[in-house]
Amino acid sequence: MIGIVMFFAALILLSIGYPVAFTFGSVSIFFGILAAIIELMPDLSVAAISKEFYQMFSMMPFRVYSIMNNTILMAIPLFIFMGIVLQKSALAEKLLEAMGTLFGRIRGGVAVSTVLVGTMLAASTGVVGASVVAMGVISLPVMLKYGYSKKLATGTICASGTLGQIIPPSIVLIILGDVFQLPVGDLFQAAVWPGLTLVVFYIIYILIWAVIKKDAAPALPVSEGTRTGNLTKALLAIVPPMTLIVLVLGSIFAGIATPTESASVGSIGAMILAAMYRKLSWRIVEDSALETVKITAMVFAILIGATAFSMVFVYSGADYIVEDVLTNLPGQKWTFLFLAMLTIFVLGFFIDFIEISYIVVPILLPIAHIIGLDPLWFAILIAMNLQTSFLTPPFGFSLFYLKGVCPPEVRTVDLYKGVLPFIFIQALVLMSLAIFPDLYGFK
Repeated sequence: MIGIVMFFAALILLSIGYPVAFTFGSVSIFFGILAAIIELMPDLSVAAISKEFYQMFSMMPFRVYSIMNNTILMAIPLFIFMGIVLQKSALAEKLLEAMGTLFGRIRGGVAVSTVLVGTMLAASTGVVGASVVAMGVISLPVMLKYGYSKKLATGTICASGTLGQIIPPSIVLIILGDVFQLPVGDLFQAAVWPGLTLVVFYIIYILIWAVIKKDAAPALPVSEGTRTGNLTKALLAIVPPMTLIVLVLGSIFAGIATPTESASVGSIGAMILAAMYRKLSWRIVEDSALETVKITAMVFAILIGATAFSMVFVYSGADYIVEDVLTNLPGQKWTFLFLAMLTIFVLGFFIDFIEISYIVVPILLPIAHIIGLDPLWFAILIAMNLQTSFLTPPFGFSLFYLKGVCPPEVRTVDLYKGVLPFIFIQALVLMSLAIFPDLYGFK
């Protein structure tokens, strides 16, 4: 039971705010020593415990070396760099102005524009924090000025900003590709329809809400709806990022380039786009590179800590306990799916998607293989589920990002109430993907 106790100990430490990578590393060392002591009892000696502990972690250097040479994970810093450069090039501002021109004069039009911009930012930057902050700074004041419901406005921005977790090129999908040992290109293709379905449901919800409560999402005055220019200007703002999206994702889907190669193309394209918007400077490139290093270092530190954690977990035999319990459930497939999705959903309230991907998913993966689940379908189900972790209070990152740029009259409770319908929509789409996989192209 050492591994099971270790798992819950790590969750408790994470939930009270200890740094993720250090939590995994320190918990692994402590419980590794404890497991070695229990294994050797009653013949205990410092030399024997040290030898047992060494054998437990003897493969750790090779695991770390393998991680650092993983070509799949090389795409992560490149896509992060691409997203940060685009965020600093005022892409979100131009897209919101363009969409405001096209949709501002219908009820709920600004909220619909926010969803569509969130979709384009997801497909071009994939950086949740940057998307939420940019739309919060630009779109939220406009919606509040013209009488939008605070709950609808904040919920729309938070939900739209998280689309980057399911719409390619998504960091979540790259990480899951590594965990599942699946081609990232296949995951990107498989995630397109679920992601777009989510976008359609968001828009339908907003339009229905605008019809039911006419004062909650009014249309902009004609002068405001056309202030940013005509249709030609709007299209000129939309075409450049769309071209970049087609180049990056199209090259992957067509089999012309690997995700890592297309990510490098996207990074160059992002700098070209920033130059077109007259925003490119050495300072932007330097700041983007430094921010990329920070985020990438965090991801890899968590991965190394998670590797140590999984080695102790497997050494303790806890994986066999979990496997035995979950493979002997009544209604094997559906009960397992329900418990797996519920576990990931609940953990998303307290810990980040990276920890869930590298700690929880590897525990579930062998069982899914035994049961005979399609790994591609199961991976997309997990990705859809992980997206909700950015919205679920109290630790949803989108809520923190938006609260940081909200005016004082917008309370935290407004954000919590605003995201609830969108969490329900995500759960609805997740259920449809689980029950009707054929609708999304899965067999």
